[in-house]
Amino acid sequence: MTAAVKGKRVTLRAQAVQIPNLITYLRIGSIPFVLLLMLYDSPRNAFIAAMTFAAASATDALDGYLARRFNLISLIGKFLDPLADKLIVMGTLVMLVHLGRVSPWVVFVILSRETIITGLRTIAASEGLVIAARNLGKQKTALQMVGIWCLLVHYSYPLFDWLDEPVSFHRVGTYFLYLSVAFSVLSAAEYFMAFFRTVAAREKSA
Repeated sequence: MTAAVKGKRVTLRAQAVQIPNLITYLRIGSIPFVLLLMLYDSPRNAFIAAMTFAAASATDALDGYLARRFNLISLIGKFLDPLADKLIVMGTLVMLVHLGRVSPWVVFVILSRETIITGLRTIAASEGLVIAARNLGKQKTALQMVGIWCLLVHYSYPLFDWLDEPVSFHRVGTYFLYLSVAFSVLSAAEYFMAFFRTVAAREKSA
């Protein structure tokens, strides 16, 4: 199977070593490192895990930009890029439950939402429909990433002289993650509404 790049046909083997996909491999490879640091918890390891998570999250935008900028969008990239995002979020959330930093029901709601929306998009694609990313979904992702990062840091640090006590990153992360849960539910409802509107519009035009 091949993909078109700059007017040529590129094999899957050639796609596999394109720079955007190599960056995605690094993001996937960082997951065991982050989980291992979380397993051997300490203030230092927690900070390194948070910084690694932030760097991995940043590469998500980088590989997408490079793929679009140099016309390197590939079949492998379309599969691996969203998979890498879900794996690192899912892995860190499960480990946060293990460490007692997140309630299991929060992780259940987040992972259920991702599974449901992925299934909905698959059904839409099979019907020739495209459900574009919604603003609520993007806001959910931003809140979720900030929340997970803060929960990875976890410990309290004296950041501001005008505060009487150190900033609890665990508390801040919990607030952001709860907000992301609310946005997860709202964005899921928005996706379903968009799906049914698209189906209704197609049936009406037919």
